[in-house]
Amino acid sequence: MSLWEYANPVKFLRLSGKVLPWISILAAVLLVSGLVWGFFFTPDDYRQGSTVKIIYIHVPSALMAINAWFMMLVASLIWLIRRHHVSALAAKAAAPVGVVMTLIALITGAFWGQPMWGTWWAWDPRLTSFLILFLFYLGYMALWAAIDDPDTAADLTSVLCIVGSVFAVLSRYAVNFWNQGLHQGASLSLDKEENVSDVFYQPLLLAIGGFVLLFFALVLVGTRTEIMKRRTSAIIAREQSK
Repeated sequence: MSLWEYANPVKFLRLSGKVLPWISILAAVLLVSGLVWGFFFTPDDYRQGSTVKIIYIHVPSALMAINAWFMMLVASLIWLIRRHHVSALAAKAAAPVGVVMTLIALITGAFWGQPMWGTWWAWDPRLTSFLILFLFYLGYMALWAAIDDPDTAADLTSVLCIVGSVFAVLSRYAVNFWNQGLHQGASLSLDKEENVSDVFYQPLLLAIGGFVLLFFALVLVGTRTEIMKRRTSAIIAREQSK
């Protein structure tokens, strides 16, 4: 069995319909477990106090904001190379989820940073690249909405996605590229010395797992909706041409 079989809309709808309930349930379990554990059963930080608990929303949303764009990039490349409509529609469905994740990360970052930095916003390399990524999300969605022909829209948004990937990379690695800036280093790292304390780390992993599965569930729902809309439009056009 080839993975490309599920580029067929009928097979994609059948498979996604089976796995979507399980992904949704597991996402809910991980999200509730991680957030309840993190917000109610972890201590305040000795420096940041209770504001440190924003980590359970800020870090997962920031992580998904960046990785959603990378998922869109892969789907866009598949569309450009193999012309599979499901991949283009999956990229389109991921954009609204990604823009919400980016907005959540920007807002929670402001609330987390204000007590530490004394300001709601700073033109820090990572913050600035994240804001630009947010604008690319909006531009991507606007481009889809502005073009009537779906294949042309998929082509142009795929090119935009490739260009915007530069800022997705900068958002992820800006702290490594530039030593200056207010933003701290990564909360999760292969280097144990850079990780947050275990008391915060374990519920954070649950929250991240919940956000990841929530993203996939929402993208599946969005892609299914786009396929059904495309089918409905085709049926209406066929009826009108009779």
